[in-house]
Amino acid sequence: MTRLAVEEKAIISGAPQESSKMLNTATAISLFLFLTTYPLLRLHPASPSSFPPLLTSSLLLFNNLNIFISLCEICLGRHILLIKDDYKRLCDKYRGNEWGACIAFLTMPLSLAQCFDGRIWSKMWSTYALYDPSYQNHESFGFFIDVGNGLSTIPPSILVNAAMVLPDSLSPLLVGCVGLAMYWQVFYGTIIYVLSYVFNRRYEGKSWLEVCLFVGVSNSLWAVFPVAGMYACVIILRDGNLDIFRF
Repeated sequence: MTRLAVEEKAIISGAPQESSKMLNTATAISLFLFLTTYPLLRLHPASPSSFPPLLTSSLLLFNNLNIFISLCEICLGRHILLIKDDYKRLCDKYRGNEWGACIAFLTMPLSLAQCFDGRIWSKMWSTYALYDPSYQNHESFGFFIDVGNGLSTIPPSILVNAAMVLPDSLSPLLVGCVGLAMYWQVFYGTIIYVLSYVFNRRYEGKSWLEVCLFVGVSNSLWAVFPVAGMYACVIILRDGNLDIFRF
């Protein structure tokens, strides 16, 4: 058995590995968001005299969250076979206690090296698949819309972030058009995904509280914030400047 196969078997089995006592999945995600958002907030033209506008701050945080999830969505496409195997294991271990699988994933200890291992982050999808099995099926809409978003929305997110901190250096026409396209893409994909989830009754067998928290809240972020992003981009195109990010 190759070293890679041994490592993948350990990841699937959930075997304990050398890790930091302070670092787990939830803290790693929080650290990513802090390190990618706070410096940009400090670079905003409004700083240090005042805090950036609420719209700007919210979109910066959302865009960085979208970048993180996009990286995980790339892992979804790259490690779908590993996800399928891990999903089967999780079904056997957490059947009837899917919420326990979510907690186990969020509190999973990580070493620094594991933070950069796509196979580790693929466990996000095998866990989510307990609520929506389409995410361990590479023939499903959910699989393809998320992998597609992962491959296509990172550059636009970075562009809009750059426009917020360097409003005099970028073309309002470019930012407005690219941003509007990206925010509409993720908004529309989210709405269709939720309709597909409900239409196919994938919520059956789960409590409404769990579905609302794990499926509803997580997906609602990609419905609410893109609306704010589309609003900002329409104003940019209307006014021909990036002043909406200034004040």
